[in-house]
Amino acid sequence: MGLFSEKIDLNLPESEISYYSNFLKTENASAYFKILKSKVPWQQDKIKVFGKTYDQPRLTALYGNNDKAYSYSNIVMRPHEFTPELLQIKSFVEKEAEMEFSTCLLNYYRNGKDSNGWHADDEKELGQNPVIASISLGAERIFHLRNKKDKLLKHKIVLEHGSLLLMAGETQHKWHHKIAKTSKNIGERINLTFRIIK
Repeated sequence: MGLFSEKIDLNLPESEISYYSNFLKTENASAYFKILKSKVPWQQDKIKVFGKTYDQPRLTALYGNNDKAYSYSNIVMRPHEFTPELLQIKSFVEKEAEMEFSTCLLNYYRNGKDSNGWHADDEKELGQNPVIASISLGAERIFHLRNKKDKLLKHKIVLEHGSLLLMAGETQHKWHHKIAKTSKNIGERINLTFRIIK
């Protein structure tokens, strides 16, 4: 079950961001990682950058309970039905966030070369001031934040195995975030981002 014992509020301007370092017990987080890695129908989409097409530098999957697609970077994803494991994690996250989520976007980072560039989860279908609840499983990665107007205003935090990062308020409208590539020998990571698609 969800087991958070430490909550850290990042207290960045124009944002509401909280981090729970051990939201899931280590053994539970490890079990979820193993199941999701093997059972999720991972896909690798193509993205266009400055007119050139590349393989997206990570694998993804979408799950939801309302059959609504999710679109970003000219990619349209259709949801699978939630699995029992995802429903369990979803219930833990919803209890802490005090809201119900319709959709979960999963990212599978196979090594340090896999990444996610600067972006914000501010797509139109997510509505005004979307709440994004992000569970990290597997290898630790550094989560970078950068203010959209003042690009010198930055912050970073290490996302640990079994942790929860909760972003709300104006965060997605005022800040970008990314998981950068690294040359370090880093293991696999699965990230679950729960959200509401309107």
